This record gives sequence, structure tokens and C-alpha cells, in this order.
Amino acid sequence: MAWNQPGNGNNNDRDPWKNQGGRDQGPPDLDEAIKNLLGKLGLGGNKGKGGGSNKTGGGFPARGFGVIAIIAVAIWFIAGFYTVKEAERGVVLRFGQYHNLVESGLHWRPLFVDSVQTVDVSNVQQFQSEGFMLTQDENVVHVELDVQYRIVNPRDYLYAVENADNSLAQATDSALRYVVGHTTMDEVLTVGREAVRQNTLELLENIIAPYQLGIQVVDINLLPARPPEAVKDAFDDAIAAQEDEQRFIREAEAYAREIEPLARGQVRRVLQEAQAYREQVVLKAQGEVARFNELLPQYKAAPQVTRERLYIETLENIYSNTAKVMVDVEGSNNMMYLPLDKILEKQRASEQPARNEASSTNSRPTESVQPSSSTTTRSNNSGIRTSDRFNDGRG
Repeated sequence: MAWNQPGNGNNNDRDPWKNQGGRDQGPPDLDEAIKNLLGKLGLGGNKGKGGGSNKTGGGFPARGFGVIAIIAVAIWFIAGFYTVKEAERGVVLRFGQYHNLVESGLHWRPLFVDSVQTVDVSNVQQFQSEGFMLTQDENVVHVELDVQYRIVNPRDYLYAVENADNSLAQATDSALRYVVGHTTMDEVLTVGREAVRQNTLELLENIIAPYQLGIQVVDINLLPARPPEAVKDAFDDAIAAQEDEQRFIREAEAYAREIEPLARGQVRRVLQEAQAYREQVVLKAQGEVARFNELLPQYKAAPQVTRERLYIETLENIYSNTAKVMVDVEGSNNMMYLPLDKILEKQRASEQPARNEASSTNSRPTESVQPSSSTTTRSNNSGIRTSDRFNDGRG
């Protein structure tokens, strides 16, 4: 019957908070309601209308333990799922001991039995090693080295050493200090930077190999080194001087490449001239020998005449090459001086108009001056022949 059913004048008997018998009891007890609910679920409390209970030793019933166990197993199973990212690998530990390595994707592990640690194996990581270091020539220089590496073995990376990243940083610092300590400051600052980088990379790989860090060094980059700030200006001047030295060397090399071909050409020309002179002297000597061989039978046939002839021809040769002649007068202590140079100048001056006239009339100069210079020409010709004969005879 509804609460407000028509025709019922006394609605107090229909109060939902009252019993059917009309006795007012107030709101229901909250504890009683919970016990009734648990009883219906089989977890204890009052069961049915009789309010009886089925308890085992005062605890939860056996059915309640089963439900709780099922719920706990479901939660444990669901919590065992985990995901490994694309760039990572998972290291599975079973009871704290290495079990296996899993790839990226969705995986399941028994919770509280296995634990998983993920490691990024795809991305390249980097760090910097820097500090003031002593060079071979006992100078201090500030060096910075950028190291790039990636993880290739997650198990070794996590468990071979206590901290693989820290171990790599210490090995890098040791390798860099060793290489810089065996290199001069000029090489570290200028031309030897690439050699320092290569030597440091090779030494670093040799150092970390026995430790099995699970790390592969991809590359290292030696940043520009610099001296301490207190002496930076002096080092800048020294570097500028070294750059000027290199520039001067390149300019000198360019000048040498320009001059060397000319010098080689001159050398070849001098060698050719020397070769020609040698051939000339050899041929002339052979000609002198031939003339001497021709003169020798005449000398054997008439030695006195040949000797006087050679003497006269020799004097002609000598006088033809000098402008001053001293004549010893026989029977007198006086010597006569003949100014042949003045005589020759007058003769050339007298011959010049005749040459000009011959040149204007397109005549040969030798024909126009031949009469006036016949004596000199004969003397010169005889002098040349006398010289040759004298040399033949003297040789």
C-alpha cells in the first residue's frame, strides 16, 4: 500500500520509519544495515531474516577468504604488466639476480618476484671533461673535451661497475691529461689539436676495455684550448707570431717556386755556353795543332829563316794592338816616340766624310776607304796572321 493512499485518514500508521504494528522505532541502525549486507554477501553478519550467522571460529567465512584471494590474484596479475619504450631495453632481475634482457614492447613479470630496470640504448649521450692541465714544456693550458657515447650492453652498464657514467668520466680525464702531458703547448693550442684528439680517443678505448662498462665511445671533440686568463694576452701575441711565421714561410715558398725555374734556365744556359766554349777551345786547339804540324817541316828545312819570320810577325802582332810605339835608334841613346793613337784618330776623322758620301751614293764603304787605310789593313791582317803563326811556333 502506498504511503499516501487515498481513503486512509490516519497516515501515521503508514510512516516508513515505523513498524507495521504502529510502534515508532526511529531511523534504522547503521551497524545493523552493514551486518545485513555482509550477511547477504556471505562475508559474515546476519543472514536472512532470522539474523543467524555462520561463522568459523569468530572470523570470516571460508567463502570470504576465497573472494579476497581471487581479487588479490587479479590485482597481482594486472600489476605485472609493464612497457619498455622503443629506445630502451629492459634488464629483468629475479629475486635480485640477473635473469634476462627484454626488447621494447609490452611485457609481463611476476610481481614481487621479478623487477625490471630500463636502459636507453639508442640515443647518444654526451658529457664534457675540462680542467687546467700541464703540458710537456711545463706550461698550463685549459682544455675542454666533449665526449659522445652510447650504451651497447645494458647488463654491463648497470652491474659491471658501480657507476658506468662516472667511470667513463674519470677514464676520459685520465686519458686527456696523459696526452696533454706528452704534448707541447703550441701543439695543443694550434697545429696539434687533431693529434691530441686522436690519441685521446685511442687511449680512452684502451682504458675502458678491461672494465666492461657496456659503453661505446662514438666520438670525442677537442674544444679550442686556451691559456690561463692571467697570461692570455702574451699567448695571443705568441700565436700571432706563429701565424706570421707560417705566412712568411708560405710567401718564401711561393717566391722560391717563382725564382727556381728562372735559375734553372740560367743554369742550363750557362752549361750550354760552357759546352760551346769548350768545343770552341777544343776546335781552336786542334786548328793550332794542325797549323803547327804544317809549320814544323818548314822550320826543319830552314830554321833560321823561319825563326826570324816568326819574330817579325810577332812584333807586327804586338804593335798592331798598341797605340804607343817606342823606337830605339841604332847608335844613339835616344828613343823616338810615335803617337800612333793620334795618327789613327786623324785617319779615322779623314775617312768619315768619305764613308758618309759612300753611304749617300749606296756604295760599299770598304771600297771608298780602301786606298787610305791600305797600310793599316795590311798591318792588321798581317798582325792576325802573325799571332796565329807565332802561337803555332811557340806552342
